[in-house]
Amino acid sequence: MKEEFIYTIDRFADCKVMKYKVDNWSSLSLRQKHYLYHLSEACKWGRDIIWEQNCEFNLPIRKIVENILENHREQSGEQWQQFVVYAKRLFFFNGIHHHYSHDKFYPECDKEYFIKLMLEADCSKYPLENMSLEDYCRKMAGIIYDSDIAPKRKEMDKGKDPIEGSAVNFYKGLNRQEAEDFYAAMKPSDPMRPPATGLNSKLVKQNGQIKELTYKMGGLYGKAIEKIVENLRKAMAFAENEQQQKYTEVLIEYYTSGDLELWDKYNILWLEDDNSQCDYINAFVETYNDPLGMKATWEGLVDFKDTEASRRCEVLSQNAQWFEDHSPIENRFKKENVVGISAKVIEAVCLAGDNYPVPPIGINLPNSDWIRKEYGSKSVNIANLSHAYKAAALECEKSVLEEFAFSMEEKERNRTYGILADDLHTDMHECLGHGSGQLLEGTDSNALKEFSSCLEEARADLFALYYLLDSKMVELKLADSPEVGKTACDSYIMNGLLSQYARVEEGKPLREAHMQARKLISAYCFENGFGIEKVVREGKTYFHITDYENLRKGFGELLGMIQRIKSLGEYDKAMELVERYAIYIDPVLHREVIKRYGALDLKPYGGFVNVDIQPVFDDEGRIIDFKTVYPESYLSQMLHYGRDYACL
Repeated sequence: MKEEFIYTIDRFADCKVMKYKVDNWSSLSLRQKHYLYHLSEACKWGRDIIWEQNCEFNLPIRKIVENILENHREQSGEQWQQFVVYAKRLFFFNGIHHHYSHDKFYPECDKEYFIKLMLEADCSKYPLENMSLEDYCRKMAGIIYDSDIAPKRKEMDKGKDPIEGSAVNFYKGLNRQEAEDFYAAMKPSDPMRPPATGLNSKLVKQNGQIKELTYKMGGLYGKAIEKIVENLRKAMAFAENEQQQKYTEVLIEYYTSGDLELWDKYNILWLEDDNSQCDYINAFVETYNDPLGMKATWEGLVDFKDTEASRRCEVLSQNAQWFEDHSPIENRFKKENVVGISAKVIEAVCLAGDNYPVPPIGINLPNSDWIRKEYGSKSVNIANLSHAYKAAALECEKSVLEEFAFSMEEKERNRTYGILADDLHTDMHECLGHGSGQLLEGTDSNALKEFSSCLEEARADLFALYYLLDSKMVELKLADSPEVGKTACDSYIMNGLLSQYARVEEGKPLREAHMQARKLISAYCFENGFGIEKVVREGKTYFHITDYENLRKGFGELLGMIQRIKSLGEYDKAMELVERYAIYIDPVLHREVIKRYGALDLKPYGGFVNVDIQPVFDDEGRIIDFKTVYPESYLSQMLHYGRDYACL
């Protein structure tokens, strides 16, 4: 009998940890497996970087927690279990702040108990900083428990300085105005093709002088970057073709120098690789965590193409110009010639940095607007992660759909079309949504600042939602019924106006860009009369779509509005739209959702352990294969990475 694959391997607080399957690993050649193995090793060495970027206190606290878990002898009792939950959350969030709310979280065990654990564990690794061990432990416990120290990873409250109030480690000793003035003084040599200024650096003020510390070999995070580069070079020996070797060499040059023009060159060469089955991301990429939307966190992903499943994405890519031409935005904001739209379905084999343990299920890169316009973009739908989420949900007795869907018709429609609707939404969002539209000449790509991430995600979502209700989807045989589009809208509105609130602590606003985007779209359409009805039944609130065509008009109107704001760089209008629709939750409804969700005994946040790729040797010590091994313990992988891939 074949052993059943259990996806969920751990549950704690508001989190669950899953495994993902790599079903098509055996179809790869030995050379490809070698390549993916070394790329995965390169990714694992970047883990310390994201911890350091998220908050300056994260790494020393993580090392303390790792020491306790590895060396404390008496591991029992309620307070010990409370400490373990804190440790798991710390690993899950890559630091001392919740990854969605950005709020600092705290151990439930007593502060004195935590200090006792520190004193009793192996203390040889603690940097005592010319103080006694007990004084050091009390200092660190103060950082962990004090609500006035680093209270938020990213400050977004109106009226507060987002740099001074944020714990993210992108700026030190300066405020927002000083940071903006510093970068405003930098003029690109080619305004039509500006580099991503500030993307790979930390800005510090020392002795009254502002300096930029670049992430590179010999610079900031240099030890980790050296390990990344070492393994990238090993991977190059097994590249599938010359193009892979070429852009990896440029990536290594970029990591060596920190030159952002090399980053652009790498992205262009990476985009031109349409033939490789294996692929990777290994860089400072997304700017969601920066209060100013400029500085990127480090992330990694190693994957290979699922050829059969990619056919759906290929149809979208082939018809990209049609979708752009018929988009409900002003003609001057449309791309006259959509180029380089490359899309595929992939299987992930390693998640790293800001993608680990909580990854996206779709990615569209590069983020540079001028590169997108001139060279296109590459989009992926990470199929094995999507499948794992759905399979893990089926392991639960109760579901969000049963609790929050308005009618039996919606529930049945979701059971029939839900998987395809989700996949198509991801495909449209990543393949076409992010690549659509253009900035007008002279518009600063960072003009929307702290609102740019929310509006960019909303723009891509709207593009997908608008076309999922179009008959073109059936015409292209991407969907076999208009019910697929309705299913996508049902789920989206239910999530945007109800179920996602369960992820947010009562009384708190929405701070994560994707959640803000869902609320912005759903609330805009509801409040402006675009086919959504609020129904209270037996004390429970539901939102019901009464007119899908009218709802589509709302999607089109809002898409046109957001594209205009982005294309013209209208910061004040961006702020008005986000603050009105995207951030604040009705407190009565919020309380109701949390209560209803709590009765389901579900965990709102899901993340993954990585599959382990292990070499297989023959009797003479030669590698003859690589096998995939699925971990059964979340903490074991966390401690393994802390022991074997830590260098900062």
